[in-house]
Amino acid sequence: MAVLPIRITGDPVLHSPAEPVGAIDDELRTLVADMHETMHAAPGVGLAAPQVGLPLRLFVYRWEDEAGVVHEGTAIDPELFISPTRIDPLDEDEESEGCLSIPGERFPLRRADRAILRATDLDGDRYEIVAEGWLARIFQHEFDHLNGVLYADRLAHPYDKTVAKVIRKKSWGGPGQSWMPGIDDLDA
Repeated sequence: MAVLPIRITGDPVLHSPAEPVGAIDDELRTLVADMHETMHAAPGVGLAAPQVGLPLRLFVYRWEDEAGVVHEGTAIDPELFISPTRIDPLDEDEESEGCLSIPGERFPLRRADRAILRATDLDGDRYEIVAEGWLARIFQHEFDHLNGVLYADRLAHPYDKTVAKVIRKKSWGGPGQSWMPGIDDLDA
């Protein structure tokens, strides 16, 4: 497994819709393992393939809820979503959010409190998960990445102006910029 560089806002792969995943093979399994290692090194609770420079509809996550239950790779609650096709927000909740592609920054963003996600696992089986609370937020955030949307694109005034100033100040916003979890200190 390897830690991959995380693209920073402005890279075209972060601002374009991702393509469906093709074959589920050893190369994809290696990518998934590398994405998990990168997410843990960052540290983050989710990571989408576009964030590591690949325009694929795929994301991983790992999250521990308030009761200390870790949500990860089981048949019922996998930590990987390949070619998700739908997310249905059912209710809204306002919380602060951050993104590994805009490292070190957090802003309030209104998201649905519940979401339904349908996807495919590494065995090629389709499944559906109804998520609530923080897990629903993670799913929506990562699903947005697959559609070329960063959380900063959804911020309301005045936060949209503030994040734009931060991006300009840090000279982000162009292609090819990235940071390496575990090596670079960007307050992510």
